[in-house]
Amino acid sequence: MKSIRTILPAAFFILLAISSCQTVDLYEKTVNIPGHQWKSSFKPSFTFTITDTTAPYKLFITLRHRDKYHFNNIYLNLATLQPGQDSAQNASFDLNLGTDEEGWKGTGMDDIFDHRIALTPDGPGYYFRKKGTYTFTISQIMREDPLEHVLNIGLRIEKKQP
Repeated sequence: MKSIRTILPAAFFILLAISSCQTVDLYEKTVNIPGHQWKSSFKPSFTFTITDTTAPYKLFITLRHRDKYHFNNIYLNLATLQPGQDSAQNASFDLNLGTDEEGWKGTGMDDIFDHRIALTPDGPGYYFRKKGTYTFTISQIMREDPLEHVLNIGLRIEKKQP
C-alpha cells in the first residue's frame, strides 16, 4: 500500500510533465565561426523545408560572442532563397546587443553572452508563401573585417503559438 502511495504521485507528475511539453521549434541550427573571427566572406547557410504555409512563424537570429566584442550592435545581411527561385532576396538588419549603460542584453555566463533576437515583430508573424525548401544565408556587414570575438551565429524558426 505504501509503494502505491509513493508511485501514484510520481506517475501523476510524469504524465503532467509529458502532456504539458510541446515542441514549438520548427528549425534551429547554429554554426561556429572559425577562429572566433567572422570574415565577411564566411556566409553560413541554413536550409529547411516548409510544409505549412497557413501558419505564422517567428524568425530569430541566435548569436554568441565574448564580452570583448567591440560593438553594442551587429549589422547582418539575410539572403532568402525561396523554392523555385534563382536569386535570393536580401534584407539588412541592425541588431542591438546591448548598451554602454546597461551592458549586454543577452544571457551570459562568465565572459560569453548568448542572444536570441526576433527578426519578426510581435504582430501577426511571418508567413512563408510557398511550400518547399528555403535557404537563408547570413553575412556580417560590419566595418571591422574580420569581426572578432563572435563565437557562433544561428537561425531559429518556430511556429507562432496562438
